[in-house]
Amino acid sequence: MSRPSLRLPRVLPQHGSSTPGIAPLLPLLPLLLLLPLQAGATCPCQDPALCQPLRNRPNFEVFVFDVGGKTWKSYDWSQITTVALFGKYDSELMCYAHAKGARVVLKGDVSLQDIIDPNFRTSWIAQQVDLAKTQYMDGINIDIEQEVNCSTPEYDALTALVQETADAFHHEIEGSQVTFDVAWSPKCIDRRCYNYTGIADACDFLFVMSYDEQSQVWSECVAAANAPYNQTLTAYDDYIKMGINPKKLVMGLPWYGYDYTCLTLSEDSAGHFHQVWYDNPKSISLKATYTQTQGLRGVGMWNADCLDYSGDATAKQQTEEMWKALKPKL
Repeated sequence: MSRPSLRLPRVLPQHGSSTPGIAPLLPLLPLLLLLPLQAGATCPCQDPALCQPLRNRPNFEVFVFDVGGKTWKSYDWSQITTVALFGKYDSELMCYAHAKGARVVLKGDVSLQDIIDPNFRTSWIAQQVDLAKTQYMDGINIDIEQEVNCSTPEYDALTALVQETADAFHHEIEGSQVTFDVAWSPKCIDRRCYNYTGIADACDFLFVMSYDEQSQVWSECVAAANAPYNQTLTAYDDYIKMGINPKKLVMGLPWYGYDYTCLTLSEDSAGHFHQVWYDNPKSISLKATYTQTQGLRGVGMWNADCLDYSGDATAKQQTEEMWKALKPKL
C-alpha cells in the first residue's frame, strides 16, 4: 500500500474566520481531594494541595494528549478535563493542570504476550500505581494497539489487565481514572479484535481513536479523508449497538492531516501535485455536536501539540477556532 508522504505538523490556514475570545478558567482548588501526602514525598508545586489527586467528575470530558514540550502553556484550559502525558513527565504541567481542575494521567503500554501471566500483570500494575503516586498523577490511559485474535489467550488477558488496573488504581488513588484507547471501529481494525464490551465495563471510559481511518486500505492507496464524517459516526453506532453505554465513549478527533503526493495525475507530474486532507473547525464542530446530542462522554484529540502556538496572528486565530470547535453551541 502506498502511504501518505507527510504528516502535517499543524492545521493549514482557514479563511474568513473570526477570532473569539476565550476567558481563562479560575483555579478550582475546592475540587481537590485533600488527603495526607505520602510519607517522605516532596511536592513540586508551590501549593502542596496541588499534589493531591482530583475527585471531581465532569459532565463532559475534553481529553487532551500532550506529547512533550511547553506548548501546553497555550492550551485552552477553560475546557480541559484530562491530560494524558505521552511525552516526558513534566511536574510543572501537573501542578498547572491541577490548579485548573484537570486530571493528569500516565501512558500505559505493555506487551500482550507478557500479560498472559497473572503474576506479570500484578507486578506491572503495581509499578504503574507506584509511579502515579510518585508523580502525583490521577490515573492511567492504557494505549495498547497490538493485534489480538478472539481465540487466543491474549483476548481474555487484555480484558483482565484493564479490570485489574482499574481495581488497583481506584483502590489506591481515590478519584483516579483508568481509560483505554480503541480503534475508530469495533470491527477488528488492524486485527485488533478486542473484547470491547468487557473492556468498556472494566474501565472508566474508552477513548475512541477516530482518525487514520484509511489504515485498512490493502489495495492502491487513494487520497481521502483522514476521518470521514459518515464513516466516523457509523462506527459509534456500532459500538453502542454492542451494548456499550454512550457515556463510556469519548470521541477522538484528528488535529493533523495528510499530504498525498499524486503519482498518476499526469505523465510529467513528478510529485508536483498534491492532495491535502485534514479536519478543520467546521468538521470538528459537526462531530463534537454529535457527541453532545447522542450523549457521549466527551471529545478529545490527537494531539494538542499539533497546532501552531507561535503567536502569529493567523495561527492564533486558527488555533482558537480549533479549541472552540470542541464544544460547539447547540
